[in-house]
Amino acid sequence: MTQLCSMIEALLFVSGEPLAAEEIANATGRTQIEIAAAFAELSSHYEDSSSGLRLAFVNGGAYLCTDKAHAGVITSLLQPVQQRAFSQAMMETLSIVAYKQPVTRAEIEAVRGVRCEYAVRELISMGMVQEIGRKDTIGRPALLGTTDAFLRHFGLGSLRELPEKELFGSGEINGLARAGAQEESSIEEYQDNEEEGTAV
Repeated sequence: MTQLCSMIEALLFVSGEPLAAEEIANATGRTQIEIAAAFAELSSHYEDSSSGLRLAFVNGGAYLCTDKAHAGVITSLLQPVQQRAFSQAMMETLSIVAYKQPVTRAEIEAVRGVRCEYAVRELISMGMVQEIGRKDTIGRPALLGTTDAFLRHFGLGSLRELPEKELFGSGEINGLARAGAQEESSIEEYQDNEEEGTAV
């Protein structure tokens, strides 16, 4: 491993967040072309060795992650008290946001056919969805979009790597929504009654 690769590895380790080639170039005094070549070398080094680390990319930024093959032993060590799983309603909502962003809550509900305030809140609290602006219309409702954490969670480098949109057509989403609506409706009804008229 070259000295530049070693420096990049150290920077990614202490950062904990994706770093763009420009940021690393500024920190190391090297060119972005040199950084790109070092990325390739470092990635090959991890893949060709028995290292438990991998170099991954999200929206042009590089970060270190663990080899998926070691997921079991990592989970065993961390022993999470409670894993926050995605409910069916949350997955449907997240799919709509991913493919139609920027999108408002009302537009999500128009596709799903049920209220989604609770699902949106949970996705925001999990860091999967965020407000990215306001729609220029009456009430200026929040526009929602996915986060870098969403990309990392699903192993995507960018939104361009999402599966074909046709696989998640509105008819299929509405069909799934009807199947999961009853379970979520009682929770959402309680939440919505408490905050009637609140815009996300």
